[in-house]
Amino acid sequence: MSDYPKHWKELATSIKEKANWCCYKCGRVCLRPGEKPTDLTKPRAYNLQVHHWNRDPSDNRPENLVCLCAGCHLSYHRGGKSNISVGQLSLFDI
Repeated sequence: MSDYPKHWKELATSIKEKANWCCYKCGRVCLRPGEKPTDLTKPRAYNLQVHHWNRDPSDNRPENLVCLCAGCHLSYHRGGKSNISVGQLSLFDI
């Protein structure tokens, strides 16, 4: 069972819209729904994701949510600041 709320997709989209589809860390402008990447060598790097600062997906207070591009999000988790294993992260190429 997921700790994410049933309306997570809508909530995440609203957070991304408030961030103007930009990564909080690096400032990269990311793809909006329906847009296609122009650089097909790293299409995941252009996807914006919503990160929970405290790593608790049930805590969806606005101050706990931040937009990160896929690269910055994985970099944050690789820094040992989460419960995601290195094996899981090695599945992605950034």
